[in-house]
Amino acid sequence: MEQMSAKSRRAFLMRKAHSLTGIVPVGLFLVEHLWTNASALGGRAPFDHAVGEIQKLPALPVVEVLGIFLPLAFHALYGIKLAFDAKPNALTYVHGRNWLYVLQRVTGIITLVFLIAHLWEFRVQKWLFGLSTQNFYDTLSAHLSSTTLGVQLYALAYAIGLGSAVFHFGNGIVGFCLSWGLVVSRRAQRFVAWGAAALSVCLFLLGFSTIVFFSTGTRLLPIGQSGLEAPCPQAK
Repeated sequence: MEQMSAKSRRAFLMRKAHSLTGIVPVGLFLVEHLWTNASALGGRAPFDHAVGEIQKLPALPVVEVLGIFLPLAFHALYGIKLAFDAKPNALTYVHGRNWLYVLQRVTGIITLVFLIAHLWEFRVQKWLFGLSTQNFYDTLSAHLSSTTLGVQLYALAYAIGLGSAVFHFGNGIVGFCLSWGLVVSRRAQRFVAWGAAALSVCLFLLGFSTIVFFSTGTRLLPIGQSGLEAPCPQAK
């Protein structure tokens, strides 16, 4: 019994840590990343400036490794374990929370695949192959505006990855508040759920507008100045 109790405590603490890292720092990093990328809606100069300011942060590699990548790795790996251990019953008990439980696992896997591809596209290219941060704008423009057989596959993949990430984050906020006992009453739970949904929609609109801008040169949000040079679609 004592051994089982210790095992249960470890599982409890791991779930708590998993829930926490999904909000801080991983969720906050998602918000910051989308906001920084959205600076491109004002043109290349604001985007390069925003990226440059990040590169000036003291001890940036240490901050990235300890404050982002290690918590992200823990959240992802333990999330995979939870996904494989899960026993969803959404088809048997058709309730909203059961489907949200399933979607949280599915979007977590999709987001992880997208994140790995995104890291390879930029971070790994920077670390191992010398991609300059001043070329991030051109790289995003070239990839997102490219077409394969008339389809902008990069932009479509980005939109799917973005949707999965913001849903996972928003639903994760609700799960965090419930698991940490921050909301108890049904009214408070509904308030948090609607607030998280609204945040997810706002983040998706911000990120999707950035994707559309890089892929077509069109600004969906009134951000930026008219007359600024927009990325040109490329075909391959």
